[in-house]
Amino acid sequence: NCAAGVTPWGTYLTCEENFYGYFEPPEQLDAHHVRWGLKPGGRWHRWHEFEERFDLRRHPNEFNRFGWVVEIDPYDPQSIPVKRSALGRATHEGATSALLRDGRVAVFMGEDARFEYLYRFVSRDPVRPGGAAANRDLLDHGTLSVARFDADGRGRWLPLVQGQGLLTAANGFADQGQVLVHTRQAADLLGATKMDRPEWMAIDPRSGEVFCTLTNNSRRGADGQPGPDAANPRAGNSMGHIIRWTDDADGQTFRWQHLLLAGNPALARADARGNINGDAFACPDSLVFDPAGRLWIGTDIGADSLNRGDMAGLGNNQLLACDPVSGQVRRFLTGPVGCEITGPCFTPDGRTLFVNVQHPGEPPDADNSDPAPSSFGSAFSI
Repeated sequence: NCAAGVTPWGTYLTCEENFYGYFEPPEQLDAHHVRWGLKPGGRWHRWHEFEERFDLRRHPNEFNRFGWVVEIDPYDPQSIPVKRSALGRATHEGATSALLRDGRVAVFMGEDARFEYLYRFVSRDPVRPGGAAANRDLLDHGTLSVARFDADGRGRWLPLVQGQGLLTAANGFADQGQVLVHTRQAADLLGATKMDRPEWMAIDPRSGEVFCTLTNNSRRGADGQPGPDAANPRAGNSMGHIIRWTDDADGQTFRWQHLLLAGNPALARADARGNINGDAFACPDSLVFDPAGRLWIGTDIGADSLNRGDMAGLGNNQLLACDPVSGQVRRFLTGPVGCEITGPCFTPDGRTLFVNVQHPGEPPDADNSDPAPSSFGSAFSI
């Protein structure tokens, strides 16, 4: 589970993120396996020794059952979570819903991986009165699209629909199921913009503008990887940035710009300085708007990078408040050593803010030989 969203009818969307490391790879990896991150001996866990469904040598299609957005009804204990496959398969982080003027719902989704994509799903039907029961199949019918950001500040949603454009049987997409299981390959074929780890999204309740964090991508422009482009303008992007856009009335195009490029103005490397107006930070991850229209930003500098290299002098991960009009940013709290600040959430009256402090004390070294002890009493400030 990684990040989430709430639908207009009161259900909860949670996302399956980095699923690929849980499987024992087959003897021979094909192009589909490689495109989705499988590597020889690349598993993180030994689940296949205890549950054979995670052994792709025995169950080659089990891998395709993961990577979906899951809808949960928290008000009905008898309900069964459902994977909404029409929203596409990805290493999703976040599924943020917006009610459109015509009553339909749009779901915006990021894929937290280097050089992956931003997606939008628009339902075929409008939201019906009656809550979850009346809308139990709404997310099963609609159009999934992937974003292309053009250099002139315009963009286009490219439909991921079998039979349209290049998504034909001749190109390996015999039906819509093939498009959904191979969402990345379909987006590749359409020429969507490869992004710097798109994660959380938030929608300005006043303007309807959508904001998305792009946490970082240190491989941008390195070793034959894609170089900087208009939407992802920095090589070796260790600091990340936040992009914003407004959909046009036609529903197919949008206008975009950067809210900010994260970084530290004290650094010598130009691609790590950023242009923040206010308190410096790096690696924006979680986002939420409060009822007053402030944008709250949680950061996720990895424990192995905390206070090292480009991150020197930035301290622990933070929660910051940003005025989306002026771009002013102010630090609100810092977390313990080794943690990630994530999941900020406000009560409707704006008086209470919930914040998740994830994995405090996470050691900076992969072999766990250099622990970083933390204490909420001494390290957490608000």
